[in-house]
Formats: sequence, structure tokens, C-alpha cells
Amino acid sequence: MTTTTDRPDVIEEPVPSTTIYRRPKQTEGFWGWVTTTDHKKIGTMYGYAAFIFFLFGGIEALLLRVHLASANSEFLTAGAYNALFTVHGATMIFLFVMPASSALMNYLLPLMIGARDVAFPRLNALSWWVFLFGGLFMYSALLFGSGMAPTGVENVPGNLAAGGGPGGLNFLSDLPDGGWFLYQPNTGPDFSPGTNIDFALLGIQILGVASLVAAVNFLVTIFNFRGKGMRLLRMPVFVWMTMVTQFLLLFSLPIIAIALFMATFDRNFGSMFFDATGGGDPVLWQHLFWLFGHPEVYILILPAMGIVSEVIPTFSRKPLFGYSAVVFAGAAIGFLGFGVWAHHMLSSGISPIAQAAFGLATMTIAIPTGIKIFNWMGTMWMGRIRFTSPMLFSIGFVAMFVIGGLSGVTHSIVPSDWQQTDTYYIVAHFHYVMFGGSVFGLFSGLYYWYPKLKGRVMGERLGKLHFWLMFIGFNLTFGPMHWLGLQGMVRRTWKYDPSLGFEPWNIAATVGAFTIATSIAVFMYNWWASGKRGELSGLDPWDARTIEWTIPNPTPAYNFATRPVITRLDDFWHRKYETDDEGRAIRKPEADKLLADLDHDGRNPATEIHLPNPSYFPLIVALGMPLIGYGIIWHTTLWGKGLLALGALLIIGGGIGWAVEPIEEGHDEPHEEDEDSDDSGDDEEPQDGDSIEDEASETMELQGTSDGQGEET
Repeated sequence: MTTTTDRPDVIEEPVPSTTIYRRPKQTEGFWGWVTTTDHKKIGTMYGYAAFIFFLFGGIEALLLRVHLASANSEFLTAGAYNALFTVHGATMIFLFVMPASSALMNYLLPLMIGARDVAFPRLNALSWWVFLFGGLFMYSALLFGSGMAPTGVENVPGNLAAGGGPGGLNFLSDLPDGGWFLYQPNTGPDFSPGTNIDFALLGIQILGVASLVAAVNFLVTIFNFRGKGMRLLRMPVFVWMTMVTQFLLLFSLPIIAIALFMATFDRNFGSMFFDATGGGDPVLWQHLFWLFGHPEVYILILPAMGIVSEVIPTFSRKPLFGYSAVVFAGAAIGFLGFGVWAHHMLSSGISPIAQAAFGLATMTIAIPTGIKIFNWMGTMWMGRIRFTSPMLFSIGFVAMFVIGGLSGVTHSIVPSDWQQTDTYYIVAHFHYVMFGGSVFGLFSGLYYWYPKLKGRVMGERLGKLHFWLMFIGFNLTFGPMHWLGLQGMVRRTWKYDPSLGFEPWNIAATVGAFTIATSIAVFMYNWWASGKRGELSGLDPWDARTIEWTIPNPTPAYNFATRPVITRLDDFWHRKYETDDEGRAIRKPEADKLLADLDHDGRNPATEIHLPNPSYFPLIVALGMPLIGYGIIWHTTLWGKGLLALGALLIIGGGIGWAVEPIEEGHDEPHEEDEDSDDSGDDEEPQDGDSIEDEASETMELQGTSDGQGEET
């Protein structure tokens, strides 16, 4: 990487506002966070909120495991049990893994492509507030929702059909209780007449708005705001996987939005889209849901794959083996993800031809996934591996994801799928992919990029303790579920008979769950303690390869003092290393001076750098969405109509205010560019390794062979 010699333009004098209000100016303190449009602060808030929801989902899981540790348990009522597994699933998917990935994307995406912010800073703030209010709206069912018995069933204590029966914590039954997949007609007005299901339908709808807004923003940022010379095949793999994920969101979210609208109208306005007695089709919901739901699996896993593709090369001290193959395999996974939705429906009565087609598609999608695994292993092969905390979590990701992937391929065989559907085998498979994959990958990223947030390195001893506790606890929890499923234990079951022999495996799973909880406590302490007294990271603590490590830690508000110019893949690494006659990587003598100069220059920009202005309006617009949700739920009441009107007023009024918001500090563009600057770098004169062929040749030289070439010395 090289940097431009000219500094950012000097800011013009502020133009006095001619409107009756001014934009907020405070950038620190409480209101500085409330009105911020800084991608780093928004990413930080996303991360902390996602982790709090992760704790909620974890507590729900522990309650379920305590209940299932003994046969015929009465720890939970049937209604509380149904609500807990529903909200646990929705929380972990929509309120933890997705926003945790968004947290890293928000914070890192501009840094990794050489930008000073995302394309639309206020839109970014809107996506954050909509997400937060969507999550709070869903959980507000605990205060305002009601779980009621199906039509014609007397809602009295002890009636299992009404969600009662012996047990405790029955107040939890006011949470949504139809499963995170919300199958119809089980969650329709006849079988779930309470308002708790409406909180799930509308809450997921609100969360979808947040994700859709963020997807558009990230895609525009990637395509239009890359630093000069940052061509597509020079982008880090994490940026590539972010881009693929946003395309998946862009095409899949409208599908689930339509399904959620249809279900909401069935429940509240008398339509019969999914009511067979009125000409509807309950199976239609499954098609619409899984058309979104299976791409959602890759929306959750691809960011983690991007993280692992950054961490493994760094700590193997080798370039990523087969960079182009990893990139295009990720794109292939995203494309094929839209063609396998009905493998969730092989036991739903679809035709044998459809079963065969979707079974084949399920097998096919394993090919690009296998390519990625092969390339990660090839990167580690003959590398000088450093087993740091980020590297351990990445290796754990690969191992656990392989197990989850192999168990998933068995679902492509129809007779096998019929035996496994709705058993704990599915629970095991899903968690090996989602927890063993996504969560392990996210923790790898948190340890790896922690210096960008705090300027310090997380404690290695506690980090490794966290990994081993989580790794052992995870396998102890979900490994036995394969056997439980094959022995016939039905998932989502409130009780099981002691004569079936399920109890020992369930006890083991419960012990494993509390081991995972212990590991999370270790992580929380490590996060806090490292931020207070951890070792200072310096500029480049990991000897990394990508340009986010060319700026000081913690990241300055302006990101880059000067906009970077990229000349090749892994540009920062090439500035520190050269190859000898045998193709081995040798650290340049001037590398240490380079790091010192980058750190000094990054902390001392020559001129003031314009940053996006704060704004109240993203918060105002977002606040209107949950109010409309409450208004729909109670639309038959006067105050419900009032909430609808108030929510609409906030959205419309906030949108108008957004459009006419005054420009207090120059303009809202987050980048100060020279007039002749070109983000895409397409007009740049070719340099070493500039063509794809040259990049591929140079990468092959550094990949390493069986005699150990490619190791850094």
C-alpha cells in the first residue's frame, strides 16, 4: 500500500443555517452516541446490543436445559417451554448473530477498503435504531402480549392444550410461542388467538427493515467508496463475504416480508392466505419462509467465513491459499442457497421429483463449501502457525463447521431425512453450523480486531481458557443430541418418558450448556480487564496483511489521515515483506520504520478532516416503526388507532426533517477526495502485480510448497 502525498482539503467556513433548527453538534457523551452517524460508534452499539441479546438467548437456553435434564420435569409449564424455545431461536438468529455480524461490518468495512465512513451515514444510524427498537418490540410481548388457548379450548390451569399444566415460570408463556419459523396454521388466529404471535411477526418485519437498509448502504459503500486502487480482486475476503451477504439480504428479505404481511393480515384483518378452509394453503408459508430461511443460513455463516479467511493467513504467516477460489466459492454458496429451500420440506408432501431435485441441490452446495475448507487447510499447511486466541477460534470454526456440514448433507437423502426431521439430530446439526460455525467465527473476529476498538490486546491466557471451555462445553452439549435424535427423541418436546433412556444424554447436554455459560463469563471478564489494563497493541500487533492495520489503534474518528492507494492484494503485507530467490518471504529492513511513520502520521493529520454530521432524525423515524406495530396489534381500539397515527406522523415528519436538515459543516459526504481521485482505481497506471495474472503468479510464489516455501523468516 502507498499513500497519497496530498492531505485532505481544508474545511470551508460553516454556512449558517437558514432553517428554524440546527443539527446537533455534540460528538461525545450520551447525546453524542444518540445522534452519531460515525460507522465505528454505530458498529460498537450494534455489538454491545447484540451481546446483551446473546445473554438473553443464553439464559433462555439454560432454562430449557435445566428443564430437560430430568424426565417428566415440572420446572417449566408447557406454555413457558414453548415460548422459551421460540424466543431463544429468534433471539440467537435475528438479535445476535445477524447484528453481531453487522457490528463487525459497520466498524471494519470502511477501514478495510480505505474509506472514512459508509456511503450513507444517516441511513446507517437508521438501521441501528430500527434494529434496536425491533428487538425491544419483540421482547415487549413479555409486558404487553398475551398467550391464549386455541379457539374452543378452555384456558384454565392444568390444561396442556392451553399451555398450562404443572410447572413454573408460566408468565413466560406471554412471549411468542409458535417456533421461530412461525409455521401456519399453528400461529394463525384459530390456534394462536393471543397477541404474542403478532409481536413476533411484526418484530421480525421491523428487523427486516433494518437489515434491508443496511444491505443497500453496505453495497453502495463497497462499489463506490473503495480507496484508489482497491479493485474487486484486491479486496479482503471479509469484504467479499460482506458483499455476498448483502446481496442475499437484498433478494431474500422481500420474500419473508410478503409472508409476514400475509400472516399479519390473516391474524388481524380476516384474510385467509394460509387457511385451507377459506381456499388458502398452509404449505405456502413453508415455501415463502424457507425461500428466505435457507439463504438466511448463509447470511449467518458467510461473515464468519470471511473472518476466518482473514485470521488464518495472518497466524499461518502465509497468504490465503487460492484467494480467488475462496472468493468465488463464497459467491457460489450465496447463489446456490436460493435453490435448496425445499429440503426443509421433504416430509411436507412435495412430489418425488421435487424431493430428488432439492436433494441433489443440497449435495451440490457442499462443493463450494468444501473448496473453502480445503483452502483454509492449504493455508495452514507448512505454515508457521501461532496458536493465538483468534487462531484457535478459527480452527474451532473449521472443525465444528465440517461436522455440521457433514450432518447436513445427510438431509439430502430423503429416507434419511424422514427419520431425522423433527428430532434432536436436527437440533445438533443446526447448532454445529450456527454455533460451531457463526459464533466461533465471531469470537475469532472479536479477539482479532479488539485492538481497533480499545488500542489493547485481549489477554491470551483468558482467551485460551475461554476457547477450551467453549469448545468442550459446545461438544458436550450438542454432540449427544445426534444420538438422542437417532434414538427417537422428538425436538420441541416438553417432557419425555424415563423408560426411553434419554436422561443420561440430556444431563450431559445440560452440563455442557453451563460450561459454555462459564466460558462466556470468562470472555466478559477478559473483555473488561483487557480494556482497562491490557497490553498496548501498537499499530500492527498481529503482523497483519490488510490496510485497517495501517492506521493507529484505537481507530481515529477520521479513520485515515490520508486516503490510501492500493497496488496489490495484501498490500500492507507486501510493504513489510519481500521474497528472496527461493520464494521465501523476508521482512524488509525498513518495515519497523514504516510502522512507526504510519502510526505517527495517522495520529497527526495535516489539516482538519470533515466528518458526517450528527442527526436526530434517524432516531425519530425509527421510533415510529414499533408504534405502528403496537397500533396494528390493537387496531380495533381507540388508543391503538392513536398509536398508528403517531407512528405514521413520526415516520413522515422525520422523513421530511431528514430531507431538509441543514448543512452545518460543509456537506454530508464522508470522504474528502481530490478532484482527480477515482475510488475504483480503474484509471491507475499498472504497477507490480497490477493484473489478475500477475497477482495470481505472485500469490502462487508465496503460497508455499511441500518443502516449506512461503513461510516468513
